[in-house]
Amino acid sequence: MAPTMDEIKASMRTTWMAGDFGVIAKSNARQAEEFVARSGIPSGAHALDVACGTGNLAIPLARQGCVVTGVDIATNLLAQGRERAAAEGLAIRFDEGDAEQLPYADASFDAVVTMFGAMFAPRPELVAAEFARVLKPGGLLAMGNWNPESFIGRMFTLGAQHAPPPPGIVPPNLWGVESVVRERLAGGFEGIETKLIAIMLDLPMNAAGAVSLFRRFFGPTQVAFSRLDAAGQEAFQVALEGLWSSANTSGDPDHLVIPNSYLQVTGKRR
Repeated sequence: MAPTMDEIKASMRTTWMAGDFGVIAKSNARQAEEFVARSGIPSGAHALDVACGTGNLAIPLARQGCVVTGVDIATNLLAQGRERAAAEGLAIRFDEGDAEQLPYADASFDAVVTMFGAMFAPRPELVAAEFARVLKPGGLLAMGNWNPESFIGRMFTLGAQHAPPPPGIVPPNLWGVESVVRERLAGGFEGIETKLIAIMLDLPMNAAGAVSLFRRFFGPTQVAFSRLDAAGQEAFQVALEGLWSSANTSGDPDHLVIPNSYLQVTGKRR
């Protein structure tokens, strides 16, 4: 039998709470700060970071004077976000909640942001509707989504080939396809703009080390391996190491420098 949506949601929560995503998130912190800077959200704006993780967007938004709320399904990541905010003396509210059913009143926020987060919710049409519902008219939506051609997008595609998701779950990196994004947001947003942002992965390790890092700390990779038997794990390991090795541009197998990218999406609530 196919799993129910409640079972899928419970599995997703378990996935993102596995490992320690905070370790992986540190590698994206600078890109998150640049994303916030490009968004142009003014000081004093009430901003919601959806699927906030450990606060990579919430922290720089609060630094620039926004009134910030972060929401995520993973309570351990919220705890890390609270610790980060406290260490900097920032007053950020971190709530447990679902991107498909946000626990906020209509028209509560001037801006909604999400980076490598809400794209993983299983029902994108509900996510888009919730973005529009909690935004004030004229409010800003800013998304950062892995695109299918990016290195991380290809890693997720490879993971789905070895450990397929439940039937009917659409690939999350479709949020990184311009035509799909425009279709999903058309009902609630206008002035939709997209831009492919180039970034680099720079890891002082070889391909096996990178796979080991993700197996230990990145929940989706850890859980994908846990679903496979010994032969399946070996095949997945070999495939991932091959992907990391083939994408490395440094010329040094012990220093991975890999071109990556994501789709930046902005729009205004109608």
